Amino acid sequence: MMGRRWLGLGAFVLALLSGAPARGQAPHPADRWEFAVEAGYLAKVKNNSPHDYRIVPLQVAWRSPSMTDLWRSDAGGRLTLRNRVAVVGEAIVRGPEDHYFAVSGAPVFELWSPDRRTAGFFEIGGGVGFINATGVAGGQGQDLAFNWYTQGGLRRQLRDDFALTAALYFTHHSNLGMTDPNPGIDVLGVNLGAVWSFR
Repeated sequence: MMGRRWLGLGAFVLALLSGAPARGQAPHPADRWEFAVEAGYLAKVKNNSPHDYRIVPLQVAWRSPSMTDLWRSDAGGRLTLRNRVAVVGEAIVRGPEDHYFAVSGAPVFELWSPDRRTAGFFEIGGGVGFINATGVAGGQGQDLAFNWYTQGGLRRQLRDDFALTAALYFTHHSNLGMTDPNPGIDVLGVNLGAVWSFR
């Protein structure tokens, strides 16, 4: 009688385990929607303005699941293409302006290792926003300002649904010649992020 109970319990446990998804069958990180918070520190790299700009960007970003694989290896490596949209807030800690608020968008290229834990990434895109132009010589000539950015770096999955990123980040602000002079801002630095995935 006791042996039958153990056999029944064993069969029940095996049925539960067989119905549970295996870890290797979890969705690939590139195939999930993502929410990210990113922050960095950027310094002036071009002499288009006499001001020595220092900018601290904070971004809230969303990434789509991969739209396509540009390359895939037999071992499981992938080069994916996905989309990114971000709300950008920048504290201008050195310069005649104080802040910049914008939206931006870009394609994201990710080269994933076969183990799904590490990826190199590259983004290039832009958007539009508003800066508090002050009318100071060498500063921005109007509040409406466009942005172009690029960043490239590494991503490491700490869990299936959480990752950290570190990137070299460049951004340019300009009003497209709507004012004369149009000095623009060019800054380069580091950008760090925390990424949460969801279905």
